[in-house]
Amino acid sequence: MPIETLRLLADPLRAQILGLLARESLCTCHLIEETGASQTNVSNHLRLLREAGLVSSEPCGRYTYYRLRPERLRELADTLSDVADAAVANSETKRPCP
Repeated sequence: MPIETLRLLADPLRAQILGLLARESLCTCHLIEETGASQTNVSNHLRLLREAGLVSSEPCGRYTYYRLRPERLRELADTLSDVADAAVANSETKRPCP
């Protein structure tokens, strides 16, 4: 999960979408307006974010609103924190050369 999720978040538009959803729930039309991306592009990115469990969707009349799932981001942050802790704990460890 962490490597795939990091790759997913490395895309500038997906990162921008997450930043926007961190502030409020938005529908696709809002995200198109805010990012300047095409509807198809935004929808494809939202699909990937939904499949990764980073956003959830909620139908509201003719529109679908998207919301960030902070618990998934916290899991990723915890994983990265564990890696950083291991790096600190092993900062003096060196594998000998043959």
